[in-house]
Amino acid sequence: MPIQESDKKVFSLLEVTASIQRTLSERYSKSFWVKAEMNKLNYYSQSGHCFPELVEKNDGKVIAQLRSVLWSDTYLKCNRKFQRVLKEPLRDGIKILFEARINFDAVHGLSLVILDIDPSYTLGDLEREKQETIQRLVREDIAGRNKSLPFPLLPQRVAVISVESSKGYVDFDRVISLNTFGYRFFTMLFPAVLQGDRSIDSIIYQLSRVRKVIGHFDSVAIIRGGGGDVGLSSYNSYRLAREIALFPIPVLTGIGHATNETVAEMVANYNAITPTKLAEYLLQCFHNVAVPVKDAEQKIHDKGIQMIEREKNSFHTEVKLFRSVTENLLLTNKHDLTIFASTLHHQSMSIFKTSGQQLEFVRDVVAKRSKDMIRLKSLEMRQATSHLKGDVRETLNTNSMSVTKLQAGLPVQATRVINTAALQLGFLEKNINNMDPRNVLRRGYSITLRNGSAVKDINDLKEGDTITTEVFNGKITSTISNLHKESNEQ
Repeated sequence: MPIQESDKKVFSLLEVTASIQRTLSERYSKSFWVKAEMNKLNYYSQSGHCFPELVEKNDGKVIAQLRSVLWSDTYLKCNRKFQRVLKEPLRDGIKILFEARINFDAVHGLSLVILDIDPSYTLGDLEREKQETIQRLVREDIAGRNKSLPFPLLPQRVAVISVESSKGYVDFDRVISLNTFGYRFFTMLFPAVLQGDRSIDSIIYQLSRVRKVIGHFDSVAIIRGGGGDVGLSSYNSYRLAREIALFPIPVLTGIGHATNETVAEMVANYNAITPTKLAEYLLQCFHNVAVPVKDAEQKIHDKGIQMIEREKNSFHTEVKLFRSVTENLLLTNKHDLTIFASTLHHQSMSIFKTSGQQLEFVRDVVAKRSKDMIRLKSLEMRQATSHLKGDVRETLNTNSMSVTKLQAGLPVQATRVINTAALQLGFLEKNINNMDPRNVLRRGYSITLRNGSAVKDINDLKEGDTITTEVFNGKITSTISNLHKESNEQ
């Protein structure tokens, strides 16, 4: 009850708060639905109670603010509904539609006691945020930027953004490292928070670290596992999606959920449902190269063996044919050469015999005529001397002696002439032997024949002609594949 002090009616603070409490209880006797942004959840793990901080903003400015209470049993009920519908728990920074009643406490003041939360309202708000992010990326013409980057043929060097203790990362690393095909990968972990309020800044920070060493990697893999579909709203963030879309090398995602794609997955170069599937995708990239290479290697091996066998058989056949043709040619040429040599010998002997006979005849004629001339001259001189005086006779006698000496020397001169002729004949015989075709061929020369006639001018030949080359011990038959003619200047 108020007290009277002088002319003033004075109430105690408890009376005032009790009056406010009664007034509010009478005025707000029933619960009602309110929409607001839950700026802070303020969850206390020891008690399980939450004391959400509710705000309403206009152009980013807070225009209304009120505390609220979410008792532990109500929190558990609402949180389960959120995880079932939104695939993530209650968290800071989301808009909610909740049922509440006004509560006024003399100590703690005015607050709203939250009785229930409708997750469908928050779902619509999150979907609206997702669509706004997509539209903004499309408007800026960057939504497909990372997706259009060429993916490496062999993505061996992968920067992994994940949590080392994450089951998804462990599965990814196991599949990559222990593959039975022997494919070698280089992976480096960039640890980050992958869900919750800090996940966006954490992932963006690790992407910036990868940028600094971009030359060491072929791609970036964002791997999240073990959380199911919980906490995916951060992957619809415009900031994160923009960073992925503009990243200079392909970004791969293995976030691990089965619902609709997040914006981050949409703009990534490749998205796998789970980290294990992402690892299998990288292995498949190697398969796509290794299998055709293995097939080509086997085909080349088989083709090589076939070609070697075919060429080997062909070579043996050619060798047999060459041996047969060569033996026939050798036999034929040997026979021809024997006949040619015999004919040359007979002709040479005939020439020698005829030349000898002619030489004997000449020698006999020369000797006979010389003797006749000497006798005639001697007779004439004797007749002449009988009419000459003594001095003349002496002179004639002297001349007679000279003639006698000439007569004595004549056989010597005749023999010298004959020997000279015989020497010349020997030279002739030697030249004939040197010009013997067998000896000419034996010195390394050869004769080229076409249709049995000797080839003297290259212009008489053309490509495709068959020619026969004779050497000292056989013949070679060839087919012309190339002609190299010397120029007129040469």
